Amino acid sequence: MKKLLLSTAILLSLTNMTYAASSTTGTTGMINTPTADVLREGQVSLGYYNLHEGKTASIGFSATKNLEVSVARTDFDFSDKATYVNAKYAIAAEGVLTPGIAIGVEDIANKRDRTAYAVVSKGLPLGFRAHVGVGNGRYDGMFCSLEKNITPLGIKGVFPDTTLIVENDGHDINYGVRMSIVPGLKVNAGWRDKETYVGVTYNLY
Repeated sequence: MKKLLLSTAILLSLTNMTYAASSTTGTTGMINTPTADVLREGQVSLGYYNLHEGKTASIGFSATKNLEVSVARTDFDFSDKATYVNAKYAIAAEGVLTPGIAIGVEDIANKRDRTAYAVVSKGLPLGFRAHVGVGNGRYDGMFCSLEKNITPLGIKGVFPDTTLIVENDGHDINYGVRMSIVPGLKVNAGWRDKETYVGVTYNLY
C-alpha cells in the first residue's frame, strides 16, 4: 500500500510539471483564470496570445520556492498599451488526496484592474482536473474551470497530448484546447469572451 501511494505521489508530481502554462494574463492557469500551480524553481514560462482586444505577450519565472512572478504586456488594437505585473504564491502543493492551494494578485500596479484571488486545484479520476477560486477585481466573485487531459500515445507533454478546457471566469464561459507539440511547447486555441483566440506557450525547464 505504501509503495502504491509513493508511486502515485511521484506520478502526480511528474504530471504536475506539465500543467503550468501561461494563461492570457501571464499567470499560469487555464484561459482567463489561474490554477494553484506555480512555476518550479529555475523554470521560466513564455506566452503569446492573439486576442480579440489585441495581442499580449508574457514572461513568468520562479522568484523563489513557491513564488511565481510574471509580467504581461497587451497591445490593444484600437487604444493604448498596458503592462501588468502578477504574483502567485503556492500555500500547499497538490497531493494524492489533498488539493493544491495558491493565492495571488494580478495587475499589482493597478494599471487597469488590480485583482486578488485564492484558488484550489485537484486532479480527479479519468484525466480530469478541477480548479475553483474566488477573487475581486476582474473575477468579481467565484471562478472555476475544468480540464480533461487526453494522451493518445500515453506520453504526457509531447504531441498529440491534449487538454480540453472549459471555464467560468466570473463573467463568461470560455472553451479552449491546449496541445503539446514538444516538451514545454503548447499551442492554444478556443473561444474566449465570446470571440476566438489563438496562442502559444513555452516553458523552459
